[in-house]
Amino acid sequence: MTSIPPITSPLHPQVSVASYPLKKTGQTEEQMKKTSEDFEAMALGEMLEPIFETVDTSKGIFGGGEAEEQLRSLQVMELGKQIAHNGGVGIAKQVYEAMQRMQAQATSQRMEKIS
Repeated sequence: MTSIPPITSPLHPQVSVASYPLKKTGQTEEQMKKTSEDFEAMALGEMLEPIFETVDTSKGIFGGGEAEEQLRSLQVMELGKQIAHNGGVGIAKQVYEAMQRMQAQATSQRMEKIS
């Protein structure tokens, strides 16, 4: 992911918003990256679910059975996690950037209240 330059407050342009500690609601960069990747994994899993529901595995050598039906949703969610972990389709990047904007805006609003 690309690095976003520090955001400065319009009231104090010499002070970077990133230098202010965030309250409980704020997340670190690593937490935001993990959250956005987890979101992409969940979204991909939900999108893949209907595809796997239409596959007839009963004719395969090891396919079919109640156990497979019960574990299919877990398999699909893990597939979504693997896709997201290996680059995904771009959902995580969009979510991460939106989280950064929201956090920067919240921090800027707090700074305005302080001054």
